[in-house]
Order: sequence, then structure tokens, then C-alpha cells
Amino acid sequence: MLTILGRRPSTAGRFCDGISRRDFMTVGGLALGGISLADALRAESASKTGHSHKAIINIYLPGGPPHIDMWDPKPQAPVEIRGEFNTIQTNVPGIEVSEMFPRMAQMMDKFILVRSLSDSDGLHDAYQCMTGRRKGGRTPPGGWPQGGAWLSKLQGQVNPAIPANVALMYATGNRPWGETGEGGFLGVAHSPFNMLGREARSSSENMVLQGVTLEKLRDRTSLMASLDKFKRSADQRGQMESMDVYAQQAMGILTTSKLVDALDLSKEDPQTVARYGKSSEEFQRDGAPPMIENFCVARRLVEAGARFVSMNFSRWDWHGSDGMNFPKCREECPRLDQGLAALVSDLHERGLDRDVAVVVWGEFGRTPKINNTNSRDHWPKANTAVMAGGGLRTGQTVGSTDRYGEQPNSRPTTFQEVFATLYKAAGIDVQNIRVFDLAGVPQYLVDPGNDPIREVI
Repeated sequence: MLTILGRRPSTAGRFCDGISRRDFMTVGGLALGGISLADALRAESASKTGHSHKAIINIYLPGGPPHIDMWDPKPQAPVEIRGEFNTIQTNVPGIEVSEMFPRMAQMMDKFILVRSLSDSDGLHDAYQCMTGRRKGGRTPPGGWPQGGAWLSKLQGQVNPAIPANVALMYATGNRPWGETGEGGFLGVAHSPFNMLGREARSSSENMVLQGVTLEKLRDRTSLMASLDKFKRSADQRGQMESMDVYAQQAMGILTTSKLVDALDLSKEDPQTVARYGKSSEEFQRDGAPPMIENFCVARRLVEAGARFVSMNFSRWDWHGSDGMNFPKCREECPRLDQGLAALVSDLHERGLDRDVAVVVWGEFGRTPKINNTNSRDHWPKANTAVMAGGGLRTGQTVGSTDRYGEQPNSRPTTFQEVFATLYKAAGIDVQNIRVFDLAGVPQYLVDPGNDPIREVI
């Protein structure tokens, strides 16, 4: 297994479960749920080629972002409901958002606000945002596939050097916030290929390359020199000669430059990178770091051939005794506003807006009534998802919540309906395609009744 790690932090720089606060990349069994990349490539013998393809970027906000303080404001509600933020007009008449999103407001014609997401299971994890399914429900043998696993299975690779299903998911102190989902009954070959993850423990069986941090990804020379050093070391130990063609292909994913180039922001126009804003590498307590550059990396991965890119961004759970909901909103929302506006603008300017769909969401919303610590608690009855691109009919809202944002009062929408819409935008007929699970039972991508959102198709 090849692991590219950042600097090893001190004990004080770790979470209680041993997770490093620094970033790192893992290629091997851990990234693919127990199977090596070589095995995944061996299983994926058929791949597609071409330059234009459909893709999905899935941006997960761990912790449950406050819908009222972001994209479903209630300016006419009492102050204990509406909170501290003003509401601003957007460039679409009749659509208003929080003042924390001025960039999005100026280009709301390129977004869709699904304000009536109503079936959050209430659990503090990424599962529903990765699969569309509720935990604890009916599960086929092998488990439900993550969203990108379906695209990997049904559409294959665009480029042999780029996995179809890629993740930029940091391992988090609260582990379920960093879980990418799996291939489920489709098989581990279609599990997300996670570029980020948990620090690998020392093992003589692991081939470990130290000293490559996210900031060094911007330094093409340092990155390639480190990879060359690894290859020379492997050659000296005779390991490269023992690899079969699939293992060499797996090694080639990092060393033949296609994937490395996609990750290397030094190859991007500096003005384009600057539009995304400046990131912080510090993990947000038990969540992920607010790495805005990963929005740009996600776009580069799609351009390189990825069909599905999932990522976690920062930490959105602020309802404890510290009363941090509104201060943290002032810190995190502008970052998200800048990164998301830059991503969607990039897609349009590059002519990718009809091919690449984007979704932004968290596992649930927040209580309309502010608690006695000036924060909002968990609220699964109402949630907002943001969509863009994919050739969808943007510049509109789907559904609405009641006057206090407590629950939908029109067009209740499910996570599976959002996924059905994304799959449709990616060119998959969700209502007719089925795949047999490990027990021989036919399974659809979404359950019956969860059709693509007709208003936006």
C-alpha cells in the first residue's frame, strides 16, 4: 500500500482517537474498503475513453448546517426564530438568502434551493448524503452502494488513470463525518477511491512516503521528486518487479501524472485558484478542515475523468454550551459562499455546466427556535439542499417550509429524489435500470416513488 502523509503531528495535535489534524493521502486497502487499488483496477477491465462526460460533485457539510441562517431565511418571524442575520435579495426575483451568501445571491440564477428536504434520519453521519438511504432501513446483502459506486458500475472509467469514483473526504474525529460510503452489493471495485483519510500506522508491509502535505501539492517539483524517490526505493527492494500489470497500473495512477496533475494546483491559473479563497488546514474540532481549494481540486478531478467526486467541508455542529452558532456562521458561511460561487462560475466559464452537477447539503437542519445558549439544536424535519449545473433548470426554489422553518408546507422532498435528479443529470435512467444484489434480488438506484425532481429536469 502506498501512503502519502503530511507532517506527523505532536500528541497535542491529535484527536482522542488518534486521528491526525494534518491532511494526508492514502492509496491502498484503506481507501477502497479493504481492497487494494490494483485489485479494483483488475476488476474494472472495461473502461471508456473520451473527453466529454457527465459527472457529479457531492459537497457534504458535516454536522448539520442551520438552514434558516443560510438558505431558508424567515425575515418575518420573531427574533428568536429569524436569528441575527439579515436577508438579502438575489438576482432572481422572489428568492432571498442570508446576508452570509452575497456571492451566491448575485448568481442565484445558476442555483437551485431545495428547501423542503424532509426525510433526514437525524443521525450525525454522512451516510444519507452519500447514499440517499436512511440507516436502519431495509438493506440488501452487501449493503447499499454509495452514489458514485452506481456511476462507476453503470458507466465505467472515462480514463484508465483516473478512478470513476473519487473522494476528498478527510478522516474526522467524529468518524461518521468522514466516511465515504462503499461499493455495497456492487462490489468494492466501485467503492470511492479516497485521496484523503486516516494516518496509516507503521507497518513493514506498507510503502510509506513522508513529507507531502497539501501545501506541497502546489509544488510540482517537490511532489514529483517524492514520488520518484518512492519508485527508486521500491525498485531497490525488488518490489516493482513483483507487481503484475494491474499493480503497475495502480502505481501509475500516481506516478504517470494524470491523477497527480489533477491534484496539483500549481498547474492551475493562479487567478482561478485565488477566486476560491484561502483555506485553513486546521481541522474544525472533530470535523474536517475548511479546505476551499478542494472545490477547485474537485473540478480538476472531473475534468481529468472522474465521474463522481465527494468531499467533506469543515464542521457545522455548533449548538453546545459555547453558543457558537452565529459566530461560526460568520466564519464558515463566507468561505462556503466564495468556494461554491467560484466552483459554479468555473463550470459555466468552461462549458461544463450542462455536464457537471453539484449538490451541497448536510445530514439535517437546525431548530427554528434558538436555544438558551444562542444556538440551534438538531432538527431532522426540515433541511435545505443546494444544486447547480448538470443541465438542470436553475434559478428557482423547490418546495418551502412553514413560516418558522419547522417543516415543509409544500413539495416535501427526499434525499433519494435529489439523488434521482443527480443520476438523471448524469445520464442514468433511474426508473428502469436495475442491478441484482448478492441474493439475486433486482435493486434500483432509488426506491419506487423517488423520481427525479420534475421541476428542475
